[in-house]
Amino acid sequence: MTHSLDATHNPNLRSWVESANQQDTDFPIQNLPFGVFRPQGSTETPRIGVAIGDKILDLTRCYQLGLFPGLPEQLQIACTAPNLNLLMGMGIQPRLALRHSLSELLRADTQQHPPETEILLSISDIELLVPASIGDYTDFYASIFHATNVGKLFRPDNPLLPNYKYVPIAYHGRASSIVPSDTAIKRPSGQIKPAEESVPRFARSQMLDYELEVGFFVGTGNQPGQPIYIDKAEEHIFGLCLVNDWSARDIQAWEYQPLGPFLAKSFATTISPWVVTLEALAPFRCPAFDRAQSDPQPLPYLSSSLDSSLGGIDITLEVWIRSAQMEQQGIQPFCLSRGSFQQMYWTIAQMLTHHASNGCNLRPGDLLASGTVSGAQAGSQGCLLEITQRGSQPIVLPTGEERKFLVDGDEVILRGYCETAGYQRIGFGECRGKIVNSQ
Repeated sequence: MTHSLDATHNPNLRSWVESANQQDTDFPIQNLPFGVFRPQGSTETPRIGVAIGDKILDLTRCYQLGLFPGLPEQLQIACTAPNLNLLMGMGIQPRLALRHSLSELLRADTQQHPPETEILLSISDIELLVPASIGDYTDFYASIFHATNVGKLFRPDNPLLPNYKYVPIAYHGRASSIVPSDTAIKRPSGQIKPAEESVPRFARSQMLDYELEVGFFVGTGNQPGQPIYIDKAEEHIFGLCLVNDWSARDIQAWEYQPLGPFLAKSFATTISPWVVTLEALAPFRCPAFDRAQSDPQPLPYLSSSLDSSLGGIDITLEVWIRSAQMEQQGIQPFCLSRGSFQQMYWTIAQMLTHHASNGCNLRPGDLLASGTVSGAQAGSQGCLLEITQRGSQPIVLPTGEERKFLVDGDEVILRGYCETAGYQRIGFGECRGKIVNSQ
């Protein structure tokens, strides 16, 4: 059902919001992603909005003006909530009905619409917040290329552990330190043990890294003890966003054995403010990753012909960097990498199914992330650990500055978009964060 195409995907649709018709916009009328906002500098109760061009459609005002007359009252009230959790928990049919109402309201040939000033605000005038109350956050490790590249740095003779091709590996992250785009990231401190020293010391991280990831929000949840079956998994997914899972590699190298990531990642995770629904992504579905013939097939509970044929999503993902010196000199951000979400070893349905397979109850607004998205090709690696080979091969910025890892003042910008012949390009907006000294 989440793969279905309908009138809202028509590439010829145009909006009366002129900026939504520009060729390079991330937010044409075919997208309609959800976010949560409040006016800049205010302490007002957050409101739900939908991105359209360079504007945001205020759903609370739409409700107050009676612009959703055909929708159930419960759905209309969910649109006035201070976060997306209620809407996320309502499931596919209400979400589809709302998408169609929004498309009808915003299309250029609609019968009538209120003055723009009544229901639209400029995105530049508002503060975008974390879109949901995130009860739990789980980070996967779903790129075989990332897992192999990182494994080679620490285990050259045995880079990929034997469980990788059977189990969607993940760890439970820290929901409290998830922050919205444009939040400053304080450089963390922790225990670090350089190879040449016999004991660790407590110091600020000198190997601060980003990780390019895609996140997906749980829609309807499941009861404790009740698994989610693979063919139904996407019915429990509301939509996708971009995720930067900041990582202190020197802290991580000392603490991760035997239980995995802890303080090296819990200090901050940045997410993009817009949630692109699965319905908006329908034109960009593709087959799941084509595994090598020698690889084991997924176990039956992770196997589905539908997921094999349409479980992938063709999202182009980019990482850009701008140093403080570049900003001072007016130099545009520099592209560090470009990859594709299509190359993930595990699909979003497999990740969610595995998460719930032991009876773990997922709830509306829970965030699951893919892990670093890296590809097989040079230039498609999703973190500096891979790009610089743990600092042994520094990159050179347009100013001549070298980077092994991030320094104070560096701004990292993640971007994502989907495009395919016959359909309108849609995007995710940006996920930004600038490194500042913690003292």
